[in-house]
Amino acid sequence: MLVTRAPAKINLTLHVLGRRDDGYHELESLVVFSGAGDTLSLTLGPALSLEVSGPTAPAAGAGDDNLVLRAARHLAERVEGLTLGAFRLQKRLPVAAGIGGGSSDAAAALRLLARANGMRPDDPRLFEAARATGSDVPVCLAGQARMMRGAGESLGPPLRLPLLPAVLVNPGAPVETRPVFARLGLKPGERVDAAGHPVIGDGASAMELFALLSRGRNDLEDPACLQAPVIVDVLAVLRAARGCKLARMSGSGATCFAIFTTPHAAAMAARAIRAQRPEWWVKTAALR
Repeated sequence: MLVTRAPAKINLTLHVLGRRDDGYHELESLVVFSGAGDTLSLTLGPALSLEVSGPTAPAAGAGDDNLVLRAARHLAERVEGLTLGAFRLQKRLPVAAGIGGGSSDAAAALRLLARANGMRPDDPRLFEAARATGSDVPVCLAGQARMMRGAGESLGPPLRLPLLPAVLVNPGAPVETRPVFARLGLKPGERVDAAGHPVIGDGASAMELFALLSRGRNDLEDPACLQAPVIVDVLAVLRAARGCKLARMSGSGATCFAIFTTPHAAAMAARAIRAQRPEWWVKTAALR
């Protein structure tokens, strides 16, 4: 049995540059990953299957639309005689939450199949299968901090960033991505006139990174707040926490993150938020 992690994907920034003629929105985003998340295992065998368990399993589903199975089928279409098997997914991350849980699960499936079939991590067929599965799957393949551009198909080189102590909060309100983008009201071919993304250098210090991130934004935050007003409450709670350097929504929501000066400050904030809002999903994280 092969096992791998499927960590949460956090968009520290998410700039919408416009909408392409093909209908996709063009993005520029600094993506990092948490130290923990879902767990996926693969037992080799003749048939492809998926079993899902864990606290958020009911929302994830184990049907044919699950991204784990879709990724496996897309790879099988590109690799003749691909050895498949039975996947088991331990689902801990919230679903439809803006942290790429399903995309990270799909990328984990591709990594396991690559290991099982002796494929190199940089095999272009893995990237092709990832692209066919979903926009966020390619950046999740390696699970390293980097810039993501276009509709997810253009990836910058891995970035060495300082470890960022953080708190992740999801209020339990699933947010569909498509309606959030629709609220931007962009027509195909339309561009956005807004400040450009700050240049994130490799090996930036924590203070340099904080300063750069403060010049960035998430352009989906306002439309997501209209769709799920509870996000406004989450951001207010995080920004009021002692030691918070930056609080922002990830992806299309509703999960928000706050970055803290120290792991202790993050842990104290998470403890206070859990006591105040026991119905929310609250986790400390080390983002890198």
